[in-house]
Amino acid sequence: MRLLRKSGPPCLPRSGVRKLSEVALTLGKQGSLVGGVDEAGRGCLLGPLVVAGVSVTPDGAKALKKMGVKDSKKLSSARRERLYPQIMEVSERVHFTMITPDEIDFVVTTGKKLRKLNYLEAIHFARVIDKLGASRVTVDASDVIPERFRDDIVLNLGYKCSVVAVHKADRDYPVVSAASIIAKVNRDREVDLLKEIHGEFGSGYPSDPATRAFFKDRMLRGESLPGYVRKSWKTWLNLQQSLITSF
Repeated sequence: MRLLRKSGPPCLPRSGVRKLSEVALTLGKQGSLVGGVDEAGRGCLLGPLVVAGVSVTPDGAKALKKMGVKDSKKLSSARRERLYPQIMEVSERVHFTMITPDEIDFVVTTGKKLRKLNYLEAIHFARVIDKLGASRVTVDASDVIPERFRDDIVLNLGYKCSVVAVHKADRDYPVVSAASIIAKVNRDREVDLLKEIHGEFGSGYPSDPATRAFFKDRMLRGESLPGYVRKSWKTWLNLQQSLITSF
């Protein structure tokens, strides 16, 4: 197994996220492959959004189904960690890329209509697909219109490949479920690094009271938002308004 590292837009040094934009893991021989791509961390307030892909042979696809892969959100952290090496074992290629908070903020605040977060994801989905060597790839659509998401991916592909974009693909297609697990495990590892540096902040999602309390305390102390958060999220404005009205 070879670990290939490729450069990309750097993360802020203070973010605690490794300066590793893309990771490609090439396993086994090339052949007639099918692939799946999914993301993890889209709605989170902090850390990278991770896009991951997996390609397998027909036998590998059967092995994924047999091992019981499913949508990573439906699995415990311990279960995902156990499945991770099994997925690596039966896959031909595995690739993931990390979209930094800076990249997300840039497109959210400056992107034109239909060229914001969904389009940024489509670009990264295409980058991942380019590494999979699969003739057909199913992706979990981030756009409310799956066909538009598919077209944006195809527009950015480096080679011709059949792309199918559907909602709930991580639930219905084992190869996409496997990709969702790869994405989630790697994102969780990045978040754990952030917690080692900055302290416990909960899940990092807007609905988590622990996350809101962590950053509310920072704001009350007059501290600016750190580099590992997505500053374009409306949650920050809502927190600021709640602090103002509390006085």
